[in-house]
Amino acid sequence: MKKLEFFYDCSSPWTYLAFSRIEDIARRHNANLVWRPFLVGGVFNAVNPSVYDTRNRPVIPKARYYGKDMQDWARYYRITLKMPTVGVAVVKVVNTMRGAFVAEEHGRIAQYTRRAFESYWVEDRDIGQESVVADIARQAGLDPAEMLEKIKRPEYKEKLRASTQELIDRGGFGSPTIFVDGNLFFGNDRLPLVEFELSR
Repeated sequence: MKKLEFFYDCSSPWTYLAFSRIEDIARRHNANLVWRPFLVGGVFNAVNPSVYDTRNRPVIPKARYYGKDMQDWARYYRITLKMPTVGVAVVKVVNTMRGAFVAEEHGRIAQYTRRAFESYWVEDRDIGQESVVADIARQAGLDPAEMLEKIKRPEYKEKLRASTQELIDRGGFGSPTIFVDGNLFFGNDRLPLVEFELSR
């Protein structure tokens, strides 16, 4: 059984697209899917600060195409993806991503992650707000009070920091980053290559 690691941050639309397919890919290829929540802002700050320059000085034709491209992928995957009112440069997902480690302890990380992505990219909810994180936890079958208490603990802060640093150390530079038995692939559009690697 091959190991399929999915490093993800819920503030990324391309990661939401890849997320919508990754479980099915793992099932079809009998791969061991390992959820790896991390903080993409920490990666950008450390190794990919050019992202901020692009946001501040976008190439207008490319930015227009970026929006079209996302919607083309969403239609192809048959999912809904809306640009949220709270933009990706503003939303504070640190609590959401820490919460994934709480969900993992209860065997509910896939359900929690799905609700986090859908809350932001379908329902236009600010997943940076504690009340929304609590609701995501409840909808994923978790105790909201436990979730809000644990995400403030130092050990959960450290879990997220360590996962982010691990991705940097392994050559990652954004979200989603996928490893197949240690072989790195970046981006939603690399899923065909991920499948090819899993089939080898």
